[in-house]
Amino acid sequence: MAKTSPAEFIRQVRYEVSKVSWPSRKETGQMTGFVFLMVFIASMFFFTADWILASVMRWILSFGA
Repeated sequence: MAKTSPAEFIRQVRYEVSKVSWPSRKETGQMTGFVFLMVFIASMFFFTADWILASVMRWILSFGA
């Protein structure tokens, strides 16, 4: 593996970063909103699943009392 000098490494990094397609401010806002929405939906799903499983377990365990 060839060794690269620090200056050459910096040049390569700058070249690669110049090829990146950065999102616009609007796209960033839309994706942030989408992430918050998906987190909310996932949290509601897991809250509901947990509540149902806990209710079923309480019902099953009530037979032993």
